[in-house]
Amino acid sequence: MDEFLSAAIGFPAVIFGAALVVIVCFWLLVLVGAAGHDSFDTDLDTGPVGLGGVPVAVSVSLLIVFAWFGSLTGTVLLRQSDTGGATRAVLAVAVLAGSLLLAWGAVRLLVHRFRRFFPAEPPPSRLDFVGSVCTIRTGTVTATFGQAEVVSRDGSTAIVQVRRAEFLPSPSRPSGRGAEDAPLVMGGTGLLYAYDEDGEFFWVSSYDAALDPGPNA
Repeated sequence: MDEFLSAAIGFPAVIFGAALVVIVCFWLLVLVGAAGHDSFDTDLDTGPVGLGGVPVAVSVSLLIVFAWFGSLTGTVLLRQSDTGGATRAVLAVAVLAGSLLLAWGAVRLLVHRFRRFFPAEPPPSRLDFVGSVCTIRTGTVTATFGQAEVVSRDGSTAIVQVRRAEFLPSPSRPSGRGAEDAPLVMGGTGLLYAYDEDGEFFWVSSYDAALDPGPNA
């Protein structure tokens, strides 16, 4: 036991041991509902290193666990050897690098096998903009021309092609211009109510916030 504890608090195992304590605390917070298992998905991208397809917390946790176990094993073996001084220091650094490399290979293999259990979120679609309020960015909007700026759910903005349907006069339509007849000019507000996949544009109509019945309508 003394040899195990001595190796656990020695270099290089102590580095991954400290990280392991942080990981254990994080998963305890997940269990009590104080944190989400996908808390770091928007901050880190593990895809370039071959660990994408699962939550970042899962892949990083496995990486640290395997690296700690590998460094602990290497430290124990190193302490049992007859090397000393500068040679042992060099070998300790090699244990650090080797345990991290082996942990990466093991986690990458596990992620590849279990990636199907973590279905990816559907990619963003232009249909997500249907029902959104937009701001006209061209001088006017007609049945053949127009652009508008719309804000997506993540707060980013996009310029989309918009078209306005031309209404034919109807006896049932009252005289004068209603909200649906108001001109769409630069800086005006419109409502994207449909998407034309063939033409790759949105149908837009005038929008007046004062006429919005609210979510309970």
